[in-house]
Amino acid sequence: MTHTEVTMTPVRLEDPMLPTLAELLTLPAFAGAEVVSGHAHLTQPVTWVHVSEVADAARFLTGGELLLSTGSLLARMNDGELEGFVASLAQRGAHGLALELVQVFRDVPPALLGASRLHGLPLIVFRSEVSFAALTRAAHARILNHGGPALDPSLAPLLDALAETGRSVAFLRAQLGPLLNLPARPRSTLLGTLDALLTTNFNMAETARRLGVRRQTVYYRLEQLRAMLPDLDEPRRQLGLHLALELTRSEAGEALSAAERT
Repeated sequence: MTHTEVTMTPVRLEDPMLPTLAELLTLPAFAGAEVVSGHAHLTQPVTWVHVSEVADAARFLTGGELLLSTGSLLARMNDGELEGFVASLAQRGAHGLALELVQVFRDVPPALLGASRLHGLPLIVFRSEVSFAALTRAAHARILNHGGPALDPSLAPLLDALAETGRSVAFLRAQLGPLLNLPARPRSTLLGTLDALLTTNFNMAETARRLGVRRQTVYYRLEQLRAMLPDLDEPRRQLGLHLALELTRSEAGEALSAAERT
């Protein structure tokens, strides 16, 4: 069965401060990281860091992720499966794969390395034990703090906008700020997922059905949304997000795009 993902009309707001993979590798938590392929693509922005040990990890990606793996699953793959695994990550927009060469591998499997080079996927290795929890915490702290001063997510800006024109863009920034800073592909996917979650009152099964994806994919995206949008379970916050999503489909979304272009 072919599934079609529901996407939102993109609002162009690319934040130049979204950290690149090269910048994340300079963080203390990433000390000892060694890049073995994809050196030319280290300037790509990273939207999220995720630990994954499943063969179909690509299904969960929204674009721009760095995946971390101990290699436990990869060790059970033959050369063709390894090549297919890397190809699927590249096709879904992953911006890197980090592999710990401690418990399972002592060196990178040739098929994995060759496929990474073929697809231009940055492949990073750690030759000593590292804490994936420390890596994700450090990376997410950097990713989520790239957008400048904090914005008030209250509904006051919207109330002002109803009384006078010219406040819609400020309200959009306040409600969706971190999401709007993402590159177009993950931004569109996560906005569509947020819209479906709010519409179904966070019913995971129904959200997955509407989006044409598995529930595990919805849970993965919800993890990202909760980190980027504080108080996501608060009813007042959800109302603000509902209204903000409507604004992205209106002239306010076009105004935000125009403001960014100028």
